[in-house]
Amino acid sequence: MNKELLLSNLRNIPDFPIPGIQFKDVTSLFKKAECLKELDDALYNLYKDCGITKVVGIESRGFVMGAALALRLNAGFVPIRKPGKLPAETISESYSKEYGTDTIEIHKDAIEENDVVLIHDDLLATGGTALAAYNLVQKLNPKKIMVSFIIELEGLKGREIFPKEADVKSLLSLDGE
Repeated sequence: MNKELLLSNLRNIPDFPIPGIQFKDVTSLFKKAECLKELDDALYNLYKDCGITKVVGIESRGFVMGAALALRLNAGFVPIRKPGKLPAETISESYSKEYGTDTIEIHKDAIEENDVVLIHDDLLATGGTALAAYNLVQKLNPKKIMVSFIIELEGLKGREIFPKEADVKSLLSLDGE
């Protein structure tokens, strides 16, 4: 993986969505075909031999690479969304994040017991959203759950809130907040 290419095209937006947050904007990686291909290849190579049957993308930036990866892995794609966005019966999970609280939902019938699930999102910061997604998927009793991110902000220690058995991987690790 060409980390230099990805890092040189990653945009930092200070004070978004509130003062003090240094937002890492992965949409700057999505708009360049070369970066998008690099991300796609790197994620595929990490998970191609894991037997994944469903990729769960977290709204909304997790949809981009999550859906692309599901297609490449010959797996289904399952969205996790904000309340009121999914049309069928859902289960929900509320959580705290670095700048407030939120809730996410998944369709009750999205995951089956024999599924091997990969949850994907763009960034791991404090981990609240991703852990809520993990908890939602776990309620549906799949065979195995893995979690992937494009970027991990190591200084915020989001990885540490996951259970020990959680298989968490990131393509890029950044020291700062």
